[in-house]
Amino acid sequence: MGRVIEGAEGLDVERDGDVVTVTMNRPEVMNAMTGFLFREFGRVFRELNADESVRAVVLTGAGGNFCSGADVSEQADRVGGAVAVNPLRNLRRIKASAQALHECQHPVVAKVYGVAAGAGLNMALGCDLVYAADTARFSEIFARRGLTIDFGGSWVLPRRVGLHRAKELALLAEVIDASEADRIGLVNRVLPEADLDAHVADVVARIAAGPPLALSMSKALLNNGAQTSMSQALEAEGQAQAVNFGTQDTGEAARAWGEKRQPEFEGR
Repeated sequence: MGRVIEGAEGLDVERDGDVVTVTMNRPEVMNAMTGFLFREFGRVFRELNADESVRAVVLTGAGGNFCSGADVSEQADRVGGAVAVNPLRNLRRIKASAQALHECQHPVVAKVYGVAAGAGLNMALGCDLVYAADTARFSEIFARRGLTIDFGGSWVLPRRVGLHRAKELALLAEVIDASEADRIGLVNRVLPEADLDAHVADVVARIAAGPPLALSMSKALLNNGAQTSMSQALEAEGQAQAVNFGTQDTGEAARAWGEKRQPEFEGR
């Protein structure tokens, strides 16, 4: 069953078998993230990464929105001097949260309803797959707040949509709808709002039925691919395949193919 991972006020963690759903839950502010929630978000994903019984993670928001980014009221308090928080310390907390999401060994699927803006958008893009309702809206809103792009957006956004499209999103800080997000490749797929839950549940079930170790290594290879040479990528692939050939799951896949049945992977 795996360990119990505790959530926090404003951040719910629910487990159903080998699938964990993390829900940002501050619907009154469109799930805006406080410094405390960024810290807890990082803790939760570090614990998820360490739990090898997890097969897949869903990241979503409560109350009809994904996440509107960092809590603007908290930002205003910091700038006005009402809250004594060192800006660099706070931003390192955000960095640690983004790093924890990106380094999670398990496939993470973003389920986006409503608004995904600022750090909230980059949180979604930090997931491995992004599925959105047709009513969703997206924005790299930082410039409107006098800020620069963060939560890994400068790294993941150009890899998702290309450098010049990324600059357009960041410099103009426009709000785009789901169809435009789909057109430029910001999301994997847009679905009618009523169908989103069922689609994500199907995708996650298919991932959870796959070979966990092999999937985690494929994820790592793809994440690192843009930073390596072809020779380095081929060597890394060879090392990963050598690991696979030593697992029970690869043997099970071969037996299942010979017996004309679906394999039952155990992550060993």
